[in-house]
Formats: sequence, structure tokens, C-alpha cells
Amino acid sequence: MVALLLRRSYFVRMRVLLLLAAMALSSCSAPPKATPVAKDFRWGGDAEGGAPFVEADPADPAKVRGFDVEIAGMIAKGLGRRPTFVQVAWASIEQSVERGDFDVGMSGLEDRPELRARHAVTIPYFEFREVLAVRIADSARFHTLADLARRRVGTLGATQAYQLLLDEKARTGLEPVSYDDDVHPYSDLVAGRVDAVLLDHIIAERSLRRVGGFVIVRAPVATGHYVAVFAHDRTALRDSANAILLARMHDGTLETTLRAWNVWDDTQAAYFARATRAVAPSATEGAASPRSVAAYLPGLLRAAVVSLALSVLAMALAVMIGALIAAGRVYGSNVVRVALTAYVEIIRGTPVLLQLFVLYYGLSSIIRLPAFAAAVLGLGLNYAAYESEIYRAALEAIARPQLEAARTLGLSELQILRLIRGPQALRLALAPMTNDFVALIKDSSLVSVITVVELTKETAIYATNVGSWVVPGLLCGAIYLAMSLPLSRFARRLERTWSMA
Repeated sequence: MVALLLRRSYFVRMRVLLLLAAMALSSCSAPPKATPVAKDFRWGGDAEGGAPFVEADPADPAKVRGFDVEIAGMIAKGLGRRPTFVQVAWASIEQSVERGDFDVGMSGLEDRPELRARHAVTIPYFEFREVLAVRIADSARFHTLADLARRRVGTLGATQAYQLLLDEKARTGLEPVSYDDDVHPYSDLVAGRVDAVLLDHIIAERSLRRVGGFVIVRAPVATGHYVAVFAHDRTALRDSANAILLARMHDGTLETTLRAWNVWDDTQAAYFARATRAVAPSATEGAASPRSVAAYLPGLLRAAVVSLALSVLAMALAVMIGALIAAGRVYGSNVVRVALTAYVEIIRGTPVLLQLFVLYYGLSSIIRLPAFAAAVLGLGLNYAAYESEIYRAALEAIARPQLEAARTLGLSELQILRLIRGPQALRLALAPMTNDFVALIKDSSLVSVITVVELTKETAIYATNVGSWVVPGLLCGAIYLAMSLPLSRFARRLERTWSMA
């Protein structure tokens, strides 16, 4: 009996202990009720475009500010999400949003029919005017695009303004000049490199405050709209953004933001009144059928001719200057050698883009080179440094007994160079020279930064228009191969011929 009581007492105690342990464990393991964390609303833009669109905050460069930043925040708040900025090059925003790099792209993106054909596009949230800027001295004679027949007019590539200039070129012979940024068109206008600039009134007014020296023609050439762009299969999210934008137009929040950035005017007020009465356009409204490859091919071929001509001229300059530098470093005095060595190291140690900017823009107060001439000179001087090292190494590779024998026979150094050292060095240098020429053809794509529209720049414009890099990229690569492969084969044949001689 005693044993039975003890056993029962033991089981009771064990049950109590297990119950207490379970209660303690549940109280420790059960997490407190968490507050839901807002999901990120990733939006892409280009801070290089600057205010009032998107710019780095001077108070904290890690943050961005601008009216596009605030509008993205409005959409994110309306969706109950947290805005997160993603930096992307302006020309790549549309492709990146389709890749899924972010939810929406907005950085002064223009509403275009082909854009609506490829993406889910919101209702426009801002109406801008395409305006002409001309020098003060020309303000009495240049009022319209027709007045600028056969004149150079600058703008950003792959924009509504660029298309307007292309259309005017077909009618009057106006020459469009494409830029990669919206700063240099106006500085070139003041410097006399272009006769006018056609861009959005926001950009023109900002540049007038920064640069000065020009006037903005009062009558606009055309109007356009800024929109936000979603991937083509995200129409539901686009529709939610439309509802938020319309609500912010109704309650005055959007107007307050635009006023804060000094871009609100009567035209914008009239547009808001129309927009809030109208039905939001569908994603395919006004969609334009994509142009065929045949429509773009002539432009690509013309740009390829520019690239090839530029490369040939720059390489010829590089060969001549490189040979002189190599000869100076082999035969010159110590002072000459030091000076030429410094030139080679400086050129090889700095980016070619920097050299092009300095040559074209930095020296404009001293000498105003045409864009093509500056491109030839910049690439030629850059590659001359590399060519000189090839030629110097080839000259020093010639066996010294040959040189001593020639001197013993009474030949001068010039005769030795022309008859003995030079021909042998040329054979040694031929292969790396060919490689450099092929590299130069590809590096010619860099000159678009100084307004030369070569093959890669024309391809970028084509890709932006069609919304894909697949076909334009393949065409561009095929054209580059067509230019470089024959050169490589010719060089190999020449090497074989010389080796049998």
C-alpha cells in the first residue's frame, strides 16, 4: 500500500512539473505579435539628371531629392510600401524595369506611343513644353525650327526632341546634334558649336540659370508629358498607381510638390484640370507599330562609315606620332627621353574619356575644335602613346651585332634606321599594331560623349526606340565584326608574306 501511494505521489509530482515546464516553454517561445514590415517599393531613376527630377541631396549625398523622388514616395505610400531608390542610367530605365530590377521607372521619362506599346505606362503626371534656346545675338532671327534650316541644333538622344529634329532634318536639312547629357548642349550653344538647343522647358530654364548667355524662345515647338513606367505585365500595379496619382491631383498634394520645386505654372494647372476630368489612357492607347530593321539599317551603316573613317584617321595619326615618340626615346637626348616618357605615362595613366572631355570642352576657350576633329585628335594622341611603346620595343629588339656591323661599314644612324633597323622592327610590330587598330575601332564608340554619332551611339538610339537591345545589339556586333575581321586576316596574310621573304 505504501509503495502504491508513493508511486501515485510520484506521478502527480511529475505531471505538475511537466505542466509547469510546458507553460514556461510556451511563454518563452511564443514571440510577441510583430508589427507588419512594409515591403520595399523599388523605383529606378538617374540622379545624374539632376534637379528638379532626381539629384543627390547636398545635405546627405546618400539620399536623393527632386519632384520625381517625392512622386515615387506618394505612390509607395498609397500602396502601403516603403520607397527605395535604385540608380540606373537614364537610357536603360525602360529595359531595366522589364528585367525586374525595380517596380517602376520614373526620371523625366517621356510619354511616347512606342513606350506604351512595350510597357505599362501611368497617366502623365506633368506636362512639359519643347522649347528652343538660341544665343542672344540670334534671338531676332531664330524663332522656329524652320528658321534653323541647315543649322546645327543640339538635344538629348533618344528623346521626343531628337525625333522632332530628325523629322525637321528631312524637310529643311537641319542637322541634329545628339548629346549624352543636358548640360553640354547649352554650353556648346554659348560657345558657338551649335546654333540652337531643343529640350524640355524645365531643363532649358535650369540651364539658363546655370550657364546664361542665351534666351529661350517663348513659343513652344511641341508639348510632352512625363510618366512612370511599369513592366508590361504589371498592369494591376500600374492601375493602382494611376488611382494614387489622380487622388494626389485632386487633393492638391501633387501641385504642392511641383510648386515647391518651382515647376508649377498656369499650363500645368490647365493640364491637371483636363487630366482629372479625363479617363486614364490604357496601356496600349496610341501604340505605334515598331519600325522594321530595314528602317534603321541605313542609319546604322552611315554611323559605321563615321566609325571607320574616324578609326582610320586616328590610327594614321597614332602611327605617325608614335613612331616619332619611339625614335625620340631611342635616339634622343636625356631631356627628350624624359619628356617623351612623361607624355606616354600620363596618356596611358588617364582615361581616354577624360582626355576627350579636356580636349573638346576644357580647351574650348583657347581653341574650338569641331567634334569630329577633336575625336580624331583625341584618339590619335591616346593611341600614339601605346603605339610608341610597341615601336620602341621593336627597335630595341634588333640584335646589336647587326647595328655595330652597319656602323663599322660607315652607315649613318638614319641609314641604319631606314635600311636595317626599321624594316625588321616593322615586322615585329605588325601584329600588335593590328590588334591596336581593332581596339581603336571599338574605342571609337567613346566619342559620342563629344556629340559624334558613331555606330554604338546610333545603335543605342535604335535600341531605345524599339525597347530592346537584342536585334540592335546583334546588328551592331555584326557590323563591327565586318569591319575588324578583314583587317585581321589582311595582317595575318602580310605577316606570312614577310616571313617567307
